[in-house]
Amino acid sequence: MGWFKRLREGIQTRQKKEVPEGLWHQCKACNKTTTTKDFKDNLWVCKNCGLHDRIGSDDYFELLFDGNYTPLFDHIVSKDILKFTDLKPYTERLTEAVEKTGLDDAMSVAVGKVHKHDLVIACMDFEFIGGSMGSVVGEKIALAVDHCIAHKMPLMIISKSGGARMMEAAYSLMQMAKTSAKLVQLSRAGLPYLSFLTDPTTGGVTASFAMLGDVNFSEPGALIGFAGPRVVKETLKIKKLPAGFQTAEATLENGFLDFIVHRHELKNKIGDLLYLYSHRDVLADD
Repeated sequence: MGWFKRLREGIQTRQKKEVPEGLWHQCKACNKTTTTKDFKDNLWVCKNCGLHDRIGSDDYFELLFDGNYTPLFDHIVSKDILKFTDLKPYTERLTEAVEKTGLDDAMSVAVGKVHKHDLVIACMDFEFIGGSMGSVVGEKIALAVDHCIAHKMPLMIISKSGGARMMEAAYSLMQMAKTSAKLVQLSRAGLPYLSFLTDPTTGGVTASFAMLGDVNFSEPGALIGFAGPRVVKETLKIKKLPAGFQTAEATLENGFLDFIVHRHELKNKIGDLLYLYSHRDVLADD
């Protein structure tokens, strides 16, 4: 009794309780559903199909560093030098991105230890205007290189970007040359640069610092290329692209990556690389 009540419009059941928002996660690749807690505990990787979901800079810092780490260059923010407006003013887009993400821009930098080895990590955030590369991204990479040289530390950049930030026009494109030149300084100082490509790494980022690492490596299934698949299809006037086109696996097969690493093994792999670089003189003698 009490489960149904008759109304003029018909019979209605008692209203069900709403499921709390954010309790469940459904994989966008295989549609497998799991609790958000289990998904997070598995480092945002689907247990069913292995899809590596996109995560932010804070997540990577927590995953990779040995506990404590120190943020660097958080005071740098973008300015609308060109007074750019498309569907809305660039200043409005920046304000919305800051409020949405809690970040200052699409690049965050931190220094800490990975398996007791010093490392500076510069990590891009796709949630901030598509991880687009503007003047702040370029400046933070430049300052990260300067910090590495001054303190004799290796650098790692985690790329996750749709490419150059069109709202900054030529100022954005200049960052390709700027970051490449700074990485030459790092190389001449004899310091390693690890380039880690995640989903997606495209545009001017791929055409500059993302492919200039002493070691270039990626997460499984990441989209890697210059132009995205849609642009390639429209440019070449083809209906269907080859299977696996622009995936990390295809990039590895064609010689543009050194290896692909599962997120569960990422910290250990980086620790191994840092150990090898720190002992390279001894290993070379052997």
